[in-house]
Amino acid sequence: MKRFLLLAAAASLLTGGCGAQVTGTATTSAPSSARLPSDGAPAVTDPIAATASVEADPCSAIPTAEIEAIGGRVKNSRLDDLTMGNNCVWVFQESPNTVSAGLVTGNKDGLSALYAQNATSGLTTFKPVDPINGYPAVIFANGGEGEGNCTLAVGVRDDLVYTVIPRLTDHHPSFSDPCGMATKVAAAAINHIKKP
Repeated sequence: MKRFLLLAAAASLLTGGCGAQVTGTATTSAPSSARLPSDGAPAVTDPIAATASVEADPCSAIPTAEIEAIGGRVKNSRLDDLTMGNNCVWVFQESPNTVSAGLVTGNKDGLSALYAQNATSGLTTFKPVDPINGYPAVIFANGGEGEGNCTLAVGVRDDLVYTVIPRLTDHHPSFSDPCGMATKVAAAAINHIKKP
């Protein structure tokens, strides 16, 4: 939940005060996609437009068999309907190990929101990483760092990110490299989201 509140705060900071109004003449600001990327964020050169089905059902982004190949046997999965967008949580057989992922539809500034928050020292971790299947990515946090934890955001459009958050205990095989696991999950999701 903290990760989505973090993005909400960044988005509200960046969009506050946009637009102008002159008496008798209505004006509107440029849509966010027209002014993005900003704050040093990289552009998404191959944006994924058709995301509606995954926005509604984030568990459909990755078949269970692929999640199991990455993280082990899945006991169950559930949909979390969060303020910033729907999220899928896969619970592994060896609980309480989980990985959650979804499109952060409430953040209309994409990776730019994170770059802006980092510029104001609003993040305790901020690390751009190699693109995932050609899409720019950042590992970030605002507290809560620790072994077995990682929060990865991948820009699928200039105005939309896909986040992956493993939360692993020390008996999970990926405990020492949760960000490596997050990268594999994100790569699998992007492959499926891009399919027509």
